[in-house]
Amino acid sequence: MSRQDTTRVQTKNAARSHWSGRAEAEEIEQWSAVAQQVADRLAEDALARDRANEIPHREAALLRDSGLVTLLDPGEHGGGGAHWETAFRVVRILARADASIAQVLAYHYINAGNITFTVRQEAERQPWFRRSVPQAWIWGDSVNPTDPDLRLAPHPDGGYVLTGKKRYSTGSAVGDALLVNARVESGPESGTVLAFVLENGREGVEYVDDWDFLGQRLSSSNSVVYHQVPVHPEDVLGSLTDEPFSTLVTPGIQLFFGNLYLGIAEGALAEARRLTNARPSSWFLSPADRYRHDPFVQRLYGELRSRTAAVEALADRVNRRFDEVIDLGDAVTEEVRGELAVEIAQVKVVSSELATDLTHRIFEATGTSSTASSIGFDLFWRNIRTHSLHDPVDYKKLEVGAHYLNGEYQPLSLYT
Repeated sequence: MSRQDTTRVQTKNAARSHWSGRAEAEEIEQWSAVAQQVADRLAEDALARDRANEIPHREAALLRDSGLVTLLDPGEHGGGGAHWETAFRVVRILARADASIAQVLAYHYINAGNITFTVRQEAERQPWFRRSVPQAWIWGDSVNPTDPDLRLAPHPDGGYVLTGKKRYSTGSAVGDALLVNARVESGPESGTVLAFVLENGREGVEYVDDWDFLGQRLSSSNSVVYHQVPVHPEDVLGSLTDEPFSTLVTPGIQLFFGNLYLGIAEGALAEARRLTNARPSSWFLSPADRYRHDPFVQRLYGELRSRTAAVEALADRVNRRFDEVIDLGDAVTEEVRGELAVEIAQVKVVSSELATDLTHRIFEATGTSSTASSIGFDLFWRNIRTHSLHDPVDYKKLEVGAHYLNGEYQPLSLYT
């Protein structure tokens, strides 16, 4: 790219996004250390909190107090001014200790990112940053596309009225703001899907405490019911379009999933090593005196650690690539966006399969004692088994294969 072309791209990006360039090592190290401190706190009672299955208000406060909530926001408004690569790393670190809270933070980053992805003009983004960053809003969402569309009807006096129900609204009960997508059902905007924001406590919004699942129990992914909720013009971020830069929200959340799964695998592997090293003896037929010296145990750890290292390398490369694409701003093309989505699908495939396999097979090394309820080693498997079903990994394999064979990209959606 020539100097003139580079200047043109930077000018476009300056108008479209406050994110530019790539994360320096110092930035990644700084925020990784903060994330590790939070992860250490979460690890102290992760199992007890999972079993209590309470709405994670205290955990949300911990995220706010750490500064992680505003990591990606502009520095001029009091945010961290950091990059997406750093945010992906932060979520991975948290997932090693508590995948539920890592999920809340991952969705928050993408939901809050809609200020930039959806709002094209910088001047129109500033009021949102001034409202949300100083208060360290946590952004939940209510956008699950597998549910019937919500009803968004124009109000005669301006704005809209929202009715209906959405399941799987991650972070909604603990969020300070709720990102909602709904299709306008009548009037001049009929058929347009709007993205808008409802602050916690909005009249007519009912948070239903119905999230009681196998894993990810503290992700606050409950249902939300809307009873004639007023939606004012100033609540609206904008309409959803096929413009390439704005659609990076979907590859972004999928890449968070990949890092979430990888973090679960890393956390399970580290805890398994601790359990194995603490075992005082070995199987009576083993030539070794302790389990950690048994050749079959070492072989299993060697295999699982090697696979984990491979997924780490791929995820790190694609995490960096995401910032490179973000840096293009309005210069992002359908082809660039499509190529990135395929790379992220590869991360999703291998991280999902690694984590589900590792959290299952690692019991072969840790033994019967590791299945004790007091240890709760099943938490890693329950979490990955639950979230890996968010969207079928087979369709991610199809996405990769169709592109590799035929150069095809999948149709744009909130999953692809």
